[in-house]
Amino acid sequence: MALDRKAKEALVREVNSVAASAHSAVAAEYRGLTVGEMTELRSEARNSGVYLKVVKNTLARLAIDGTDFQCMKESLHGPLLLAFSQEDPGAAARVIKGFSSEHEKLVTVSVSIGGELYEASDLHRLAALPTLDEARAMLLRTFSAPLTKLVRTMAEPPAMVARTLKARSEQTA
Repeated sequence: MALDRKAKEALVREVNSVAASAHSAVAAEYRGLTVGEMTELRSEARNSGVYLKVVKNTLARLAIDGTDFQCMKESLHGPLLLAFSQEDPGAAARVIKGFSSEHEKLVTVSVSIGGELYEASDLHRLAALPTLDEARAMLLRTFSAPLTKLVRTMAEPPAMVARTLKARSEQTA
């Protein structure tokens, strides 16, 4: 179905507004995927907080212009879909990586985060980024480790005295 000019402009505005607030983007070639597989991919993306859109390359170039993802312009060739991470930077990469491991026809073309363009092979690095909750847990563990060690160290002398007294009382008994 061909889009008229107003529909194309609306699509460009929509993708541009998403790209302007996104953390990262992945462009992937979907050639050969069935409609059912694309529906499954869209469902996974929606559940992960990822905006996924199949956009003609010319419209995609217009949409990402003026955003951090304009570095991807040169890599937009062929039938591509764009996945933008809305909540955490690795979400789009995790969705595309997970889906492409089961469906070889989904091929990553480019990855962008923070205005930098990365090779498709860097998808695994981006997918390995922790989620927001995982990052908070790591930070909390980092902050609590010295305190835990301090408490353990302060509690050790009284515990050592108690063990010594117990051993001494067992010796005399």
